[in-house]
Amino acid sequence: MASLLYRLGRWCFGHRGPVVLIWLLLLGVLGGAAAAFSGPTSDEFRMPGTESQRAMDALERQFPQAGGATGTVVIAAPEGAKLTKAQVAPVVKEAAAVPGAVGATDPFQSGTVSADGRYALVQVQFADEAAEITDAQRTAYLHVGQDVQGLKVAPGGEVAKEGGETGATEVIGVVVAAVVLIVTFGSLVAAGMTLVNALVGVGAGMAGLYALTGVVELNSASPVLALMLGLAVGIDYSLFITSRHRQYLLDGLDARDAAGRAIGTAGSAVVFAGATVVIALAGLSVVGIPFLTAMGLAAAGTVAVAVLVALTLLPAVLAFAGARVLPRRLRTAAHAEPGERPNVKEPFGGRYARAVTRTRVPVLIAGILVLGGLALPVQDMRLALPDAGTAAPDSAERQAYDLTSEGFGEGFNGRLIAVVSGSSGTETRAAAQQATAVIRSVPGVLTVAPAQYNKAGTTALVAVIPKAGPTDKATEDAVHTIRDRVAAVRGAEVELTGTTAVGIDISAKLADALPVYLLLVVGLSVLLLMLVFRSLAVPVKAAAGFLLTVGATFGITTAVFQEGHLASLVGVDTPGPLISFLPIILIGILFGLAMDYEVFLVSKMREDYVHGDTPRQAVINGVRQNARVVSAAAVIMIAVFAGFVLTPDPIIKSIGFALAVGVFIDAFVVRMTLVPAVMSLLGRGAWWLPRWLDRTLPDLDIEGERLRRDLGATSEPGRHVRTPG
Repeated sequence: MASLLYRLGRWCFGHRGPVVLIWLLLLGVLGGAAAAFSGPTSDEFRMPGTESQRAMDALERQFPQAGGATGTVVIAAPEGAKLTKAQVAPVVKEAAAVPGAVGATDPFQSGTVSADGRYALVQVQFADEAAEITDAQRTAYLHVGQDVQGLKVAPGGEVAKEGGETGATEVIGVVVAAVVLIVTFGSLVAAGMTLVNALVGVGAGMAGLYALTGVVELNSASPVLALMLGLAVGIDYSLFITSRHRQYLLDGLDARDAAGRAIGTAGSAVVFAGATVVIALAGLSVVGIPFLTAMGLAAAGTVAVAVLVALTLLPAVLAFAGARVLPRRLRTAAHAEPGERPNVKEPFGGRYARAVTRTRVPVLIAGILVLGGLALPVQDMRLALPDAGTAAPDSAERQAYDLTSEGFGEGFNGRLIAVVSGSSGTETRAAAQQATAVIRSVPGVLTVAPAQYNKAGTTALVAVIPKAGPTDKATEDAVHTIRDRVAAVRGAEVELTGTTAVGIDISAKLADALPVYLLLVVGLSVLLLMLVFRSLAVPVKAAAGFLLTVGATFGITTAVFQEGHLASLVGVDTPGPLISFLPIILIGILFGLAMDYEVFLVSKMREDYVHGDTPRQAVINGVRQNARVVSAAAVIMIAVFAGFVLTPDPIIKSIGFALAVGVFIDAFVVRMTLVPAVMSLLGRGAWWLPRWLDRTLPDLDIEGERLRRDLGATSEPGRHVRTPG
């Protein structure tokens, strides 16, 4: 691989103009396609094969007038006053006139007025599903009642949900990245070139993604996740390759050969790291959830583009930059003989590695105990889809949620729908009456509305109001109890659905899939690292470190977002269950990033060990050479992810927070501290591999050893090359 990438790097360096022009043209074409073909994203979550989805599909076929999106307009009178029919009538009329609405109920006729007469709910039914509601329709709906004087009117429900917006949060990560790159490189040219290169990749990836939204339905969180990850890895991959290019320049190589070798060596690691991220994200499809599959593939595509840009556009940009990628003080040193170069004080990474390897046992014990302690809240972790109660306090859906809770109780925000389907009107009516009586007897159910029937009378819709909120454990228990009891109803099929039931089904399926996906990712990491490092101990150690990272990250995220500890610092005013797909997304992304840092640190350790260094010295060399770059890469990723914590969207906020915490733990605690401690403790055993397995496994040559042999480079004088295992 290294030899092939070496030739690619030299070719792109020598043809810098055409390469840059091709990428600029591609960026323009993709941008034009995005502008011409992009479609809306959706906040709808569909789960094929679950009871709630089957019932929803049955409603669309048998009861189309009830299968569209719904909205609930909450009306509240001033404290101490009561609503009158005359006050409510204009709001009902305005709601019924919203484009796409097929009707709005009078709360005095439907009985949705609070006991004290102060609050009322106007149910608005739309013909189209939530994903098909246009921005114009949503805007008109959100304006309902805003001109009414003396009353508080809040349009809510699924129609009020707006797609997640990132605003300018991503700019924070870019600014921090620019500062870190300038400090790391000591050169404005190198920093700017690396940043622009990454932004081109992100722009191309995001433009291509938005162009596909015209034909592929994406959840609103998918583009934000792709942007978040693409920006982070794009900067990091360019950083790693540029750092290696600068090192080769300082070693006296000419610029073209330095770029070729940087792409051949660091580029090989980038290919591996990018491939692990892509595989892990694409692996989300094994869960069998369409919106999660689309989310994973969208992010994977952006990462793949970032890898291509780093391997092709970056060497072309390096050709334009020339020696200016080095600080002015090092440009002379790059052309000096080795003996003429000024002595440089050992960097902090080397001193840190010596301290860690010297106190490896206490460091290991302390690190494992701390990370294990941080993981303790995981045992209480609960998963659910976000509801309006966790939305931004100033959003329309949150205001409607809070008013509904004030006037009627939180259960009215988590309405359930029992769908009764029979072969005849007589059977359906009898079954609906029996189901209504059964559901009323379930603990946790507040009230059950009279059944509504379709024109043929073969399908009935029974609205169920739970006592607790949509994501409350009591509501989840009530759903399971209802399903168990209505199974005894004869003459028709009774299935439970509604937004709350769909969320419970999705969370259950994701919770079941999580251990399988985690096992898949851990197994993949062991196999890939065995191929890269030709060792048994290194992959097992890397997988164990990854599990420590995941456990501690889940624990901290649970403590903040679910239990509310220090929640105000990240803008969480209402703690609740974690987003149901957060753990599985987090595992996929952190796996790729963890392998990224593992490869860059350990590849140098293996390289120096096979060239004759002692195991401890090889570990020190690996940390000393890569600590600065890995630290800079981690800080950049943390900044990019942390910037998204400022968004009001609870999904994006929690993903950004968890990824920022996960990268910090994995880079600085696991890879930079525990890994050198374990490697020095294992000594030569870290590189042991049975000979039969060594002969069986293909040689990926990530470190570029074959490339060095092809180029006639030998080991340094006095160093003996040994073969591990």
